This record gives sequence, structure tokens and C-alpha cells, in this order.
Amino acid sequence: MTNDETLKGKRIAVIGSGAVGGYYGGMLAHGGHDVSFLMRADLEAVRSQGLRIFTKGNEIRLPRVAAFATTEEIGAVDLVIIALKTTANAELERLLPPLIGPGTALLTLQNGLGNEEFLAARWGAERVMGALCFVCINRTEPGVIRHLDQGSISVGEFRRPASARAQAIADAWREVSIEAKAVDNLAEERWRKLLWNIPFNGLSIAARANVGAVLADDGLRSLARSLMEEGLDAARRLGHAIPDSFADWQIERSYSMGDYKPSSMIDYELSRPVEVEAIWGEPWRQGVAAGATMLRLEALHCIIAHLTRTA
Repeated sequence: MTNDETLKGKRIAVIGSGAVGGYYGGMLAHGGHDVSFLMRADLEAVRSQGLRIFTKGNEIRLPRVAAFATTEEIGAVDLVIIALKTTANAELERLLPPLIGPGTALLTLQNGLGNEEFLAARWGAERVMGALCFVCINRTEPGVIRHLDQGSISVGEFRRPASARAQAIADAWREVSIEAKAVDNLAEERWRKLLWNIPFNGLSIAARANVGAVLADDGLRSLARSLMEEGLDAARRLGHAIPDSFADWQIERSYSMGDYKPSSMIDYELSRPVEVEAIWGEPWRQGVAAGATMLRLEALHCIIAHLTRTA
């Protein structure tokens, strides 16, 4: 997918067709785009019953979904949307090669830091893009996705300003009523999302508290804001001028989420791998290397690492 092309008529593959991949990929399919999904646990259910997305009071049914068991069955595409958890990145070494042609773009929707670098080191920086999803979403049963709140997505190039292809991808999501934009500084967008993910995903495990419970408890809410302050300091030292008001806005907008369980909390409760290093470890290491003091994040990282090792 080159910079002078649009998404119309392009082949798209979604790798990691859970809540996030199913929602953002499913909405593109709903908009008429050619989307193939790599599926495992949901494969037979989606092949027989299709995909259902509940969003904004509506039910979107995709009765016929191009669902596949292997990437070899899908073949080379123009755009790969990667929505696997970062704990499964090693699998990309096997999954991605059959999908990659001369002009294939790789768009990671994954959390945390280090994902674009992982892809660029193996398949070339010119292919790599990233997107940050600010969304409350759950996969409630095979082939069923419930969009609960938020939903915006920011698309950018790896270490490059926004391109025509980034704009085309954002446009395609906007055409199906998803708030989307192309951004010039993808790294800054990652830190903006981390300002929410670090405290709310982290405290959901360490304190066993969903978003509503964190906000309702004076101590946890104060700790969440302090973790955000550490993130703001680290981001600024790394060259990202994020104002204090952004952290305040993140907290205020979280009240509408109610008792939403962040994905890390769900993974922990189900004894699935948790994205410890991408969300807490790497931001802590990068912040400290830049001169930031991140004692709360260091402690949270140690606690979560211990809990997930011993679960």
C-alpha cells in the first residue's frame, strides 16, 4: 500500500481477531472493504454464524466473514492490521511472511512501547505504521463484540509524519462512524495512551479494581493521577509536549466507562499472559533513561510482574 493509494479495492488482513481486531476490522468489512480475519477459537462460530458487533445502540451483523485458520490461506495483502497481544509477538515471525508482498503495509494496534521497532527490525521501517485505540470493548462470546464506550483511533507512520496512506486508513474508519485521525507523531500518541493504560490497567490488577472502582476510591484515584504525572514527565523528557490538562481530561472521560474491566484485568483473571513489559516495563525503562523519576511506576511494574508470574 503506497502513499498515493486509498484503501478502496485493497486487500486487508486482521491478525488477532479478538475484541479490538474484530471491532476495527469488522467495521471496515461492514463498510465494504475486503477484509480477511485470522481466527482460532472463534473460527468455526464465525464461519457458521458470522460476526456481530454491538455499538452505539446498534447491532451490526456480518453474516458472511472471510475467516481463515492460517495466513497461508489468506495470502499476500495490501495492509495487515495486527491486533495480537504483545505477549504473542514471537508468533508474528511465522504469521506475517505469507501476508507480505512488495507493497504490504503493517499497521499495529497493539498496546505499549516497542511494537513498531519489533516490526521494523524484521520487515523494514518503510512498511510500519501504528494506531492507538482509545476504546472500551469486550468480546463476550465467539463472534460477538460489544463496544461499550469511547472508540477513537489515531493512525501514524513509524518515525515519519502522517502520510497519504495513514490518512486513507483514518478516512476508511471515519466512513463507518469511527472517530479517526492521522497523526504526525506516533510516539507521542503512544505516550498519550500510556497515560491511561499505565494506571488503569495496572491498578485493575494490583488493586483488583475496575475503572469505576479506581475512580470511586480517593486513594486509588490519587495514585492514578500521580502515575500519570510520572508519565507526563517521562514523555516531556523524551520530547513529547503533553500538557497536564490531557491527564485531567483522561480521568474525566473515564467516569463514563463505569465498571469497565480493562483488558489486562481480564487477561489476569483468565490466567492469560499480561502485557507486562510493553505497558509498564518499557515505559519505565525509557523514562528513567531520559532522566525521569518513576518510583510509583517502578513499584507497580514489580507488583504486576510478581502477580502474573505467580498466578
